[in-house]
Amino acid sequence: MPTYDYVCDACEHQFELFQSITAMPERKCPACGKPKLRRLIGPGAAIVFKGSGFYQTDYRSESYKKSAAAEKAHAGNGQAAEKSSSKSEAKSAAGSD
Repeated sequence: MPTYDYVCDACEHQFELFQSITAMPERKCPACGKPKLRRLIGPGAAIVFKGSGFYQTDYRSESYKKSAAAEKAHAGNGQAAEKSSSKSEAKSAAGSD
């Protein structure tokens, strides 16, 4: 069901109303009670994609998932090795002073 924008021509009260497409437009303003309400033409709704996407989580083959997990584990081990070697280099440099 769509959300419609309304404005009252008498008191200029604006609001949104969630109603069925087949429902008749409202006429009576909820703020002032006068029958001066009109439906505005809005830009419509946009498609919003949330999350990481189906291509990464839903439809990949098992072989792809296994190779991606192996790559991720290998990349994580490489970063840990780099960190430990940089720490040992920093200790040796500090000790040589």
